[in-house]
Amino acid sequence: MKVYAHRGSSGTHPENTIAAFRAAAVLPVYGVEFDIHMTKDGELVVIHDESIDRTSNGKGFIKDMTLTELKHYDVGKGFSPKFKGETIPTLREVLYVFKDTHHHLNIELKSDVFPYDGMEQKVLQMLKDYRLEERVVISSFNHEMVRNFKKIAPQIETAILFMEVMIAPHEYAKVVGADAVHAFFPTVLRPMGQEVVASGRKVRVFTVNDELYADMLKEIGVAAIFTDYPEKMYRYLNMLH
Repeated sequence: MKVYAHRGSSGTHPENTIAAFRAAAVLPVYGVEFDIHMTKDGELVVIHDESIDRTSNGKGFIKDMTLTELKHYDVGKGFSPKFKGETIPTLREVLYVFKDTHHHLNIELKSDVFPYDGMEQKVLQMLKDYRLEERVVISSFNHEMVRNFKKIAPQIETAILFMEVMIAPHEYAKVVGADAVHAFFPTVLRPMGQEVVASGRKVRVFTVNDELYADMLKEIGVAAIFTDYPEKMYRYLNMLH
């Protein structure tokens, strides 16, 4: 079972920051996961929420601010004073960290609340610029966007994200054009989880920080887990199993 660093090494560093990604980049884990939004001036930035309220010393929606405005805010100090000065990174800055590593990149398009017109094309162009098309999976809770992305870039792996217990999500994934299913942890313990695994479609599960839960998921046969503590979880899964 593979391990992805969730929002970088976010249990030990401020989430979705260059510090968190540099920490993940030196780990032997399989991959890293992060989220992108689009600024008022059309720049792609790496941050989880629609607003900067929770993770920075500022307030407001990403979509209402330019990249220059966003870069004024600190996203490290709230986690720990030693990370003071960390700013919201651009997608380009994050791809640069991983361009020469082995890591598989899960890029989540956060367009499920606000629509970001043209986001798919911008992401695709950047992946081409960095020659990363074979090292990524594009996921989203916005399944229309997953379908759109698969249409413009059939060669790139895609995944649908969901939180609910669903009936035959592997069949639904086929309808959307998604290669993989990214599910919220408890849902995969239901019969649905075994069905998707049996169908041969990849199942990756978020967010798993407890070793006991990791063991349960490994038994079911899921392909990967996302964790805030990638170093700890990788060590556990590889030393004991």
